[in-house]
Amino acid sequence: MDPAQLDWAALDRLRAIFLRGEPVAEPYWRGEGDLAAYDATFGERIGWKWDAVLGELRRRGWRPFPPPTAAVGRTVLDWGCGSGVAGRRVVAAFGAENFSAMSVWDHSAAARGFAAARAREAFPGLGVAEFVDDGKSPVGLLVLSHVLNELTPPACEALLALVRRADAVLWVEPGAQAVSRELGAWRERLREEFTIVAPCPHLGACGALAPGNERHWCHFFAPPPAGLQADGGWVRFAQRAGIDLRSLPYSWLALERPASTPPAPPGLSRVLGRAEIFKGFARVLSCSAQGLDTLELQKRADPTLFRQLKDTASPPPWRWRREADGRITGVAEA
Repeated sequence: MDPAQLDWAALDRLRAIFLRGEPVAEPYWRGEGDLAAYDATFGERIGWKWDAVLGELRRRGWRPFPPPTAAVGRTVLDWGCGSGVAGRRVVAAFGAENFSAMSVWDHSAAARGFAAARAREAFPGLGVAEFVDDGKSPVGLLVLSHVLNELTPPACEALLALVRRADAVLWVEPGAQAVSRELGAWRERLREEFTIVAPCPHLGACGALAPGNERHWCHFFAPPPAGLQADGGWVRFAQRAGIDLRSLPYSWLALERPASTPPAPPGLSRVLGRAEIFKGFARVLSCSAQGLDTLELQKRADPTLFRQLKDTASPPPWRWRREADGRITGVAEA
């Protein structure tokens, strides 16, 4: 990427819109140039978040359509697609040959056209079309990415109706507190209708939304690509855009029905956000079926665990052990 070749007027305008975090009354894409500049920069950073999510799902052996799902039902819809980066990441992760068709939708005709064209280039053997909603047809895999900030109340209700027609949902949002807690509220609305695949280590109520936990939220950090800090183009872009390339906070939700993967083993916990690292101990906010709990893990009790918490952007689920002397140790599950 060459920052000198980017349309900075478009990128500055788009970023200002995104940072406001307000419902959008009309399309903000002004043409293919806007979408191309976004796709190569801010869209690619969102793609890194999707890489983290999809990598975890694949490590767990999760697939959006378990056999013997009929080929006709293996469709993917990228709703609110923007430049289409999320949909392309999902199809690439699971293999275009495992989908029967792909559709894209955005309130912007320019975005729909751009996303569809890029998907056809990436997956020439996959039928790609703009989504036309008849209000009743089932939806296969529904992909949602960074949409909550932009939805009006009527749009939220329309989206809820669409979600309820899906076989599976993969949903990634920014890691900001307000958006994450809003996504948690959607989880609560849907957990009686869907099986919660991830990131939760349990199927019960969201601990972050329990009374007394208003200052907490469920979020994680995606690792940037290896060597990014040595990439001159990205470093110059980050300096010009005023962003930290190392910080990729996100929140997410994976839902399915019927369940195709075994439920998470009991007793697992998930570290929310980042571990706080001190000289001789780490402090983590742990989510489990029992709710949220702040744990202090002594370095001398488990040096390997301490190092993992220090070096891993988003640690996997853990199984904590409380020793007879009160020390807390842990084993990563995946």
